[in-house]
Amino acid sequence: MSDPLLSVRDLEKHYPLTEGILNRQVGSVRAVDGVSFDLAAGETLGLVGESGCGKSTAATAALRLEEPTGGTVLFDGDDVTAFDDSELKRFRREAQLIFQDPTSSFDPRMSVGESVTEALRVHGISDRARRRAVGEDLLERVGLAAEDYDRYPHEFSGGQRQRIAVARALVVNPRLVVADEPVSALDVSVKSAVLDLLADLQAEFGIAMVFISHDLSVVREVADRVAVMYLGEIVEMAPTERLFEAPEHPYTEALLSAIPQPDPDAPARTIQLSGSVPSASDPPSGCRFHTRCPKAIQPATVDLTQETWRRVLDARERIAGDDVDVAAVRELRAPAGDDGTALGTAETAAALREEFDLPDPVDDPAVETAVTEALSALADGDREGALAALSETVTTPCEVHEPTRQSVAGSPGHDVACHLRHPPSGVRVPDDERRVGDADGPSEP
Repeated sequence: MSDPLLSVRDLEKHYPLTEGILNRQVGSVRAVDGVSFDLAAGETLGLVGESGCGKSTAATAALRLEEPTGGTVLFDGDDVTAFDDSELKRFRREAQLIFQDPTSSFDPRMSVGESVTEALRVHGISDRARRRAVGEDLLERVGLAAEDYDRYPHEFSGGQRQRIAVARALVVNPRLVVADEPVSALDVSVKSAVLDLLADLQAEFGIAMVFISHDLSVVREVADRVAVMYLGEIVEMAPTERLFEAPEHPYTEALLSAIPQPDPDAPARTIQLSGSVPSASDPPSGCRFHTRCPKAIQPATVDLTQETWRRVLDARERIAGDDVDVAAVRELRAPAGDDGTALGTAETAAALREEFDLPDPVDDPAVETAVTEALSALADGDREGALAALSETVTTPCEVHEPTRQSVAGSPGHDVACHLRHPPSGVRVPDDERRVGDADGPSEP
């Protein structure tokens, strides 16, 4: 196999958190935290995930539009992170970015022709007539007219502006294009036309592309491989059809289940994830998805339905995050005209059990004991005591061990970071989630 055009290894981008008049650093936002992938010449890699997962930041850091905090980026074998100013300028001719919002990325005081050909002037082509000829040719290639060269951005529709943005990215004949949500703001018909344009131009010029999107139906149409990001990390990567037909990570399954179905009579498939995305300034330990994962692994000593186990974990997460208004719960449970102050510990604990949607009793005796003690402590205003009651029994191996991306046996190019697929030593995986013959070693990106 030939060497990749772009090779990203352990890429990090952390933003400092400061406070006080001296701007003392007290932490950091780990927007991108150890991302690795390869991209071959002419290939399209889809980069998907929820808003805020770090997709766009990973792209801008790889292009050094933002300085990476750590890791290496090799372009054609050369380390982009070590480039000086002159080398970085040469790299800019090879790698270009299509912005998500073409309206804000264009200078309203410049004609579209000037915007499209500005990179030519920056890279030393001073002949205005030559720049105009190149610009007019590119505008025609993207489906506009040469006469549009002298018009201004506000005179074009959203789809036309996106075509102009494509022309601007291609003006220096790059070998790599990063398309950051290039069709997210367009309607269906215009979106299809722009995607067809990108595919035609990529085939004509042999361009490698990183296609960033939260729309998996679009990614399925354009990408050769797909990388799924969650909270700054890639959790699964596979050839496109393999990922859509046989996802291995619970987060990927949840994303795919949310794709709208064209058949209105088809049964709903959406997997409802509990909670919200944790803060990138304080990511969870172990697997970062464990706070929302519907398949979080139970300890060997616990035997519950997965739904009940998730609810117990959610209750613990809410207590830990101080996301429970005990006074409000008590008031809702109180008789009419009462503010709830007369409710005792047992009654308040029962109301809290309903608030957390926990069965009474929880089927596992040890977990039920821990839950009962925790709810009683919380009813008495002792949040720390409630957490202490849950700390030994209500834990998942997923929060203890950090998963690494490893190959999926029998599926070339497919790797996943999930303890269900590659459990640590001593961790019991439910029989219905067990995969036979999974590879044991870490995969290549």
